[in-house]
Amino acid sequence: MINKKVANVQDALYDITDNVTIMLGGFGLCGIPENSIAELVRKNVKGLTCISNNAGVDDFGLGLLLQKRQIDKMISSYVGENAEFERQMLSGELAVELTPQGTLAEKCRAAQVGIPAFYTPAGYGTEVAEGKETREFNGKQYVLEHAFKADFAIVKAWKGDEAGNLIFKGTARNFNACMAGAAKITIAEVEELVPAGVLDPNEVHVPGIFVKRIFQGEKYEKRIEQRTVRTKK
Repeated sequence: MINKKVANVQDALYDITDNVTIMLGGFGLCGIPENSIAELVRKNVKGLTCISNNAGVDDFGLGLLLQKRQIDKMISSYVGENAEFERQMLSGELAVELTPQGTLAEKCRAAQVGIPAFYTPAGYGTEVAEGKETREFNGKQYVLEHAFKADFAIVKAWKGDEAGNLIFKGTARNFNACMAGAAKITIAEVEELVPAGVLDPNEVHVPGIFVKRIFQGEKYEKRIEQRTVRTKK
């Protein structure tokens, strides 16, 4: 039986060094690999290019790496809730590549399945298409987008087994699932790690073939992205 379990986050991320490209799962504040991000902060790796749907908030998620100036470039879709990200981008300290959300997901999925590039109508006629090849199909213009090339993908799942099979919960599945296997090395942290054979194969979202290392995380913070409360009358 293949066993991809490692003892802890330190063993999982031991070979991540400066100047690498990392995909990081998460949707809003859901499904963020918190333990792995904390370890990247501790390791103080620099010059990172990070691919993520969003850039966290000022004191959570990728916001922690931005605070320590560990990220040189962000490739993201939604970045509107991180004041430090905005400051670094406007000051020129941080290179930013904004990508339509569906295109970002497909660039991950294309890398996952070995497709080098694809055409999409998203972004045609805007700054997103500048410098990119365009082509007409059936009377409609499309932009050529290339699959991502990343050194590491770090994903966070609700449950996994020692063979690397993963199950996500809710919207945490949105970007984590398509990032698994989309880089040279995929590392998964999970809230619950069980022996191989325990998970129902019909419930597995990502098969273990896509995962190189897996570990059980700890102390996950269940944040609410936008808290709305009713005033008492």
